[in-house]
Amino acid sequence: MPGQATTGLTSEQFDELVDRVGERIVWDYGRGRPRGLTLHQAVKAVVMYFRTNITQELIAELLFVDQSTISRAISDLEEIIAEALDEFVPELPEEIEGRVAIVDGSLCPCWSWADAPELYSGKHKTTGHAHQFVCDLFGHLMHISDPLPGSTHDAKAIHATGLSELLGDDNAIGDKGYLGTGITTPFRKPAGGELLDWQKEFNTTVHKIRYVIERAISHFKTWRCMHSDYRRPQRTYATAFNAVRALHFFKLRFA
Repeated sequence: MPGQATTGLTSEQFDELVDRVGERIVWDYGRGRPRGLTLHQAVKAVVMYFRTNITQELIAELLFVDQSTISRAISDLEEIIAEALDEFVPELPEEIEGRVAIVDGSLCPCWSWADAPELYSGKHKTTGHAHQFVCDLFGHLMHISDPLPGSTHDAKAIHATGLSELLGDDNAIGDKGYLGTGITTPFRKPAGGELLDWQKEFNTTVHKIRYVIERAISHFKTWRCMHSDYRRPQRTYATAFNAVRALHFFKLRFA
C-alpha cells in the first residue's frame, strides 16, 4: 500500500519516524519467540490506526497477524512515538511572540463511557475530550492543548489550559464562546435590541478572519481517531492524543 494513503506521512517522513523510534527501543532481541511484526510494520500499524481509525482487526488482517499483536504494538509504541517527535510540538510562548492568534475549541469524540458523565458535551450532544487550538492569521497551527472533559466550555478551558496568561485583546481573536475572557470577540446582540451597524461590520470582519482556525482544526482531524469515536479504553486517550499531536506537527514541520 502507498505509505501516504495509510499513514498520512511521506516516505521520507515515515522512514525518519521509524529511525527515531528504533533509537529508543530494542524491538527484537534476537532470542526467544520472534515478534509477529518488524519494527517498520509495527510503526506503520500504529500510525495507520491513528490516521484511519479502522479497526485493529482489519489492520491485523492486512498485516497477516492477529488483533492482539496490533493492540500490543499500539500500547508499546504510542508513547515512544510521542517522545521521538516531541521536538516538533511547538511551545506557544515562543510561537506567539509578535503574532496575532486565533483560538477555538473543538471536541474529539469518544465512546459514551457511562462512568464518565463529565465527558458529555451539551453543545455537541456527544461525549469526548475538549481541546483548545491556536493558529496565526495565516492558519499556521501553533498549539493544541492537552485534553479537558468534553463538558468544559471554551471560556473555562482557556483558563484551565493556561492560555489566558498568553492571550489577550492585543494578540488574540476568538468567537462568542470566549466573551469575558479578555480576548477580542464578536459583539453579542443585546437583549431586546440590535447591534449598531459598525458592530455588525466588526463581527463580519472577525468571522472572516476566524475561518483559518476552523481549517487548521479540520486538518488535524484528518487523523480520524480524533474525528470519529475513539474506541480504546478511556485511560489510553491522553497517551494516544500525545502521539497524534506529535505526528501532526511532525507532518507539518519535517520536510
